[in-house]
Amino acid sequence: MSLPAATRAVDSMTEAAGGDDVTSLDRKASEKAAVAEDVFGDEEDHDIRYKTLTWPFVAAFMIAEIVSNGMLTLPNAMAVVGIVPSLILTIFLGIFALYTAKLLIDFKLNHPEVHNMGDAGFIIFGPVGREVLSAGTIIFAIFGVGSELLSGQLALSTLSNNGLCAIALLAIFSAATFVLSVPRTLGGMNWLGIASAVFITVCGVLAMIGAGANPVPGRVIVATVPTTFYQAFLAITGPVFAYAGHFLFFILISEMRKPEDAMKAAWVLQGFSTVFYAVFSVVIYVYVGSTVASPALLSLPPVWSKITFAFGMVNFLISGALYTHAAAKLVFFRFFRHSRHVYSHTILGWTIWVMLCFAAVAIAFVFATAVPIFSYMTGITASLFASWYTYGIAGFFWLYDTFYLKGGPSALRRRWISTALASATVLAGAFMCVAGTYVSIKLIADAYRDGLVGRPFTC
Repeated sequence: MSLPAATRAVDSMTEAAGGDDVTSLDRKASEKAAVAEDVFGDEEDHDIRYKTLTWPFVAAFMIAEIVSNGMLTLPNAMAVVGIVPSLILTIFLGIFALYTAKLLIDFKLNHPEVHNMGDAGFIIFGPVGREVLSAGTIIFAIFGVGSELLSGQLALSTLSNNGLCAIALLAIFSAATFVLSVPRTLGGMNWLGIASAVFITVCGVLAMIGAGANPVPGRVIVATVPTTFYQAFLAITGPVFAYAGHFLFFILISEMRKPEDAMKAAWVLQGFSTVFYAVFSVVIYVYVGSTVASPALLSLPPVWSKITFAFGMVNFLISGALYTHAAAKLVFFRFFRHSRHVYSHTILGWTIWVMLCFAAVAIAFVFATAVPIFSYMTGITASLFASWYTYGIAGFFWLYDTFYLKGGPSALRRRWISTALASATVLAGAFMCVAGTYVSIKLIADAYRDGLVGRPFTC
């Protein structure tokens, strides 16, 4: 429902109730409706048109950005806690992520001016919320770029039998990531999204075939594993953050021809990823056993590892470009929103855009090479931001819109089941944030204690 429609609904409720208690809420909704407009407005005369994506392409982008991360880590999580709790958690979190996607998409449709998490933060929490959620999005995206760069470097090292220094391979992969991120619109990258989704799916299927054809002798498979809270939550951060793609949803939906079709893309994403995660993790774990590595492709025989990394590398490359594009676009729109540099081919616009894409990849490259604990820090950023972007903040979205667009406290009371679910979603996000951060920090301390931290800028 659009904001004007929502405001009219509030008006009718107020008249019916004779409601002084919601008059101020009506006024606030009306004021927001007066200033609300689509992110890109009318593109009839624009040189650069953003609203070109259809929902199948958005679904492909969503699959491309999250499936590799979850696929590569989930079998190891299953080895730590056992097949039953890991499988239950993977399926539950997939359903939970679909629910939070619905809340997020509804919020976007109610507030068409929202382009990114920072915009949403401004609506709910004011200027501070905008800065915090914008910074979090940029940080998380850049760490996502760094993670994909390291995955790409690992793929190149595996394919070349470590024929070049790891830093050189990382630089090569970084350059390719930068080139693919440069198109100004997601529509200019849509076929890359399709290719990425296809290649990571083929990668997973080949990995299962390779594992089934080469089962590990004497492997150990257990239903449940007694463990400590630290070890258990360390393992389940894989399933928790395997669905951590919601932070890009606003940007993707803003470039759709029909934003109202976004939920179709979310259904495809969550349906595919949940089934794929469950099947992949079970098959790999059953044939490899408790020694399965993270990433799981390293547990395959050398030939199969090379084949799967060759296909997976395409996804790592395109996902890194998508994260780069998102980080650059958030900053670009922060400075040039509603200016001609957004929708025209100006020298200043293109110069700043290319510089932002380069800066995002360069920062990720430096972090990945200069910070020995970068992979551990990725866990911290996921705990701090993905726990909210994928889960917790969606509860705030529903509570805010129900309160301000549907009648204030009485609306929350009438919808008490939904209110309870939204509140529980906020609490779940808070728990994931605190527990995940604790586990990640302890993991870093243990790594230093055990001498597992390497040196910067080494091959």
